[in-house]
Amino acid sequence: MTDRALAVVRAGALTTVQDRGRPGHAHLGVPRSGALDARAAALVLRLVGCPPDAAVLETTLTGCAVRPRCAVTVAVGGAPCPVTVDGRPVPWGAPVDVPAGALLNVGAADSGVRSYVAVSGGVLVEPVLGSRSTDLLSGLGPPPLTDGTVLPLGRPRGQHARVDVAPQPAPPAELVLRVTPGPRADWFTPEAVRTFTSRAYRVSPASNRIGLRMDGPALRRARPGELPSEGMVLGAVQVPPDGRPVVFLADHPTTGGYPVIGVVRAADLPAAAQTPPETPVRFVAVHSR
Repeated sequence: MTDRALAVVRAGALTTVQDRGRPGHAHLGVPRSGALDARAAALVLRLVGCPPDAAVLETTLTGCAVRPRCAVTVAVGGAPCPVTVDGRPVPWGAPVDVPAGALLNVGAADSGVRSYVAVSGGVLVEPVLGSRSTDLLSGLGPPPLTDGTVLPLGRPRGQHARVDVAPQPAPPAELVLRVTPGPRADWFTPEAVRTFTSRAYRVSPASNRIGLRMDGPALRRARPGELPSEGMVLGAVQVPPDGRPVVFLADHPTTGGYPVIGVVRAADLPAAAQTPPETPVRFVAVHSR
């Protein structure tokens, strides 16, 4: 085993390897996957001098702890959290030098859901269909990290950024999602369509990388039965039989038979990735993308 590696000491609730994903394979039934908060992942990669297609670690709520076998530069972004090296506090949102053998601890999120850990050289697990991303739905890519996992690292290609702290948006106190109606809005009663864009929902604790589930008023259908399976896109708002919307995120299925009442703008999805359970959600209808 090369010394350019990262040993996982504490995997946390759910830590996965993510990059920009594997779009373009929906015809094979393969989800796009990739970092849910793509903007945060791209920022920490820039901070450590990695190219935009390099892989990072995506943590969920409780962070993780890792020990590099070589000296590296790291940056932690996304959900704000305490960061320490061998117990010493270091900046969040800035490049930090970590000596070989030191323990980098990424603490629990102070707000938001997902933190991103970039390491100089990038995480160099074997790519599958052109991506190193973990896909929880299909099982492609490396499995979620466990204590003791050792991850290979690439060699740095550039210098890390010369900044004190890079500004990042705060997780939303209320999530506002702009949604284009359709393609199956006609499967719902006019009252249900009005309810969808006028009533408040809350993020369900059952949410995950596949979809952001909603608690709130059920949407009544105007038609009985089910659709034949049809293609699903990132941001599609599917409504299962219980009537409560689900916003599809990066690991979403590529087809589905429940009607889609609208599609969330892609620009709003990074904020959705950082929205914890019980956060209020409003859907706002727009008619152009």
